[in-house]
Order: sequence, then C-alpha cells, then structure tokens
Amino acid sequence: MFDYTVETSKSKDEAVRDLEANLKDEKFGVLWNFDLTAKLQEKGTDFNTPYTILEVCNPQEANRVLSEDLMVGYFLPCKIVVYEEEGITKIGMPKPSALIQMVNNESIKEIAVDIEERLIGCIDKTV
Repeated sequence: MFDYTVETSKSKDEAVRDLEANLKDEKFGVLWNFDLTAKLQEKGTDFNTPYTILEVCNPQEANRVLSEDLMVGYFLPCKIVVYEEEGITKIGMPKPSALIQMVNNESIKEIAVDIEERLIGCIDKTV
C-alpha cells in the first residue's frame, strides 16, 4: 500500500492543529497549510469536501537525502492530508518508503523508512 491513512473523532480543524503541534515536536516544520477546498471554490468549482494539505519538512532530513541523490527532491516536501469523508475526519499521507522505491539507492530507502515511522508517529499521536 502506498499510503497510511487513519480516522479520528476530531474535527478537521482540530486534527490539523494537533498534527501541526505533533510535527513540531518531531522537528518537522509546516511549510504550507493549504486549504484545497477554499482554493478550488475560489477558482469556481463546487468542491465542498473539507480538505487540507500540509507540506512538511525536517531540514536536516531533507539535507541528508538530497546529499545522497538530488532527484529525491521530486518527493519533497512530504505531504500529509486531513479531510472529511462521509462525516469522518481522516489523516493520511503517501508513505515515503513507497515513493522512494522509484530511486534505486538502499541508503536513501533506510532514511525514508525512518522518516515514515516518525511521521506515522505524529499522525497516530494526533488521533
């Protein structure tokens, strides 16, 4: 499976707030908190699903993987989404370990697994 997705009883806004705090504790900064719903509506669509995309980055980890292979930058920053589906708030992300399979470099794969475990920990703590 390429993703990690969980459900929470929190509202989307509560989940985003708590997730941002948990990411900060793990030294991941939120580079962009993107309200996809508002942007699509601004552009004239009738998309009404509450949907937020967080672009997150840990500068030391980004430096570490980019020092190994600049093409890894194609996957940066990491994305975590928080959205509502049928009244249920979900938090999910593409797994870095799945994305990094496209790069043939074992040391980067190990870093991706470590980052993935830390991001999953932030998500799980949010739930």
